[in-house]
Amino acid sequence: VPAVSPQYVFVCFQGWVLEGFPQTRLHALTLQAAGVIPNHAVFLEASEDMLLQRTTGRMLDPLTGDVYHQTFVWPPDPEVAERLEQDSGGSEEQRLARLQLYGREVAGLSTAYRHVLKTINADQPHTDVYEEVLRYVLIRRESRAPQTPRILLVGPPGSGKSLQARRLADKYKLVDMNCGQLLKAEAADGSTLGQLVKPYIETGRQVPDSVVLQVLSQRLSALDCTTRGWVLHGFPREPEQARRLQDSTYKPSRVFFLEMTDDVAIERLTLRTIDPISGERYTTHITAPLHGYQRLHHALYPNALFPDGVHVNADQDPHTVFECVESRVFKRPDIRPNQ
Repeated sequence: VPAVSPQYVFVCFQGWVLEGFPQTRLHALTLQAAGVIPNHAVFLEASEDMLLQRTTGRMLDPLTGDVYHQTFVWPPDPEVAERLEQDSGGSEEQRLARLQLYGREVAGLSTAYRHVLKTINADQPHTDVYEEVLRYVLIRRESRAPQTPRILLVGPPGSGKSLQARRLADKYKLVDMNCGQLLKAEAADGSTLGQLVKPYIETGRQVPDSVVLQVLSQRLSALDCTTRGWVLHGFPREPEQARRLQDSTYKPSRVFFLEMTDDVAIERLTLRTIDPISGERYTTHITAPLHGYQRLHHALYPNALFPDGVHVNADQDPHTVFECVESRVFKRPDIRPNQ
């Protein structure tokens, strides 16, 4: 599309090119909250004088909606040129007012898309602009554009998933997504989804996968998750849950298996179950969750669903485990830590 005014062009090889929107930082953040996050953002930049010249003499193709210009861009097809109509774009004062409004918003837009933004001089032949945009998109596609971290921690009860998630969240400003706590919070909130969750929480039954995924999808699409990234633990618990997570729009970018023997896991869990009044230890229901994890582990191994999953020995000092996880997350060029 010929550039005749300042605008952002968003490109995604999964099916769309968007131009003319967003026009403000609020628009951009609203798109991000809805999960509409471009892989590339291109800012076509030109002087105010040049932009005013381009908005004068605009011609519109009434059949296709394509915009041309009497001086800068003229269609090579005489039939197309014959049907063009004048598109004034309003008075000069109105055009100037739109440019001034854009000037006030451009800094906010640039900040919202700073990780994927490329500025290109639009004051050159449109074929040259196109070549620069295409070159940027292809190079960035080959180098894999940075992603917001989406980390999944999988491991048996007692493997330290919650501790490692909290450390990652604290250091890198990620959202700590404990699925169990999320379901409890949703039930206490009294929302429509919460009313579906509450009976299961109150009776200790497993919340159906479809409901869990609805709660997760709602939370993971929130602005803090889409802009900062997240670390998820406590889900999946069953092979089918893992398959549904991998097939969703919230598939993790990095998966870690925190591994330890059953004996070590039982020892850790035993130390957890202490009566604060009597000091007595209890081991009731310890083997059940371990058996549940074993079913999940056998279904995932050798990583049919998560082929890039990283196996970490969790039977060592928690700080050492954290260093192993941390080094494998952010050494990938396509995942960026929050600043």
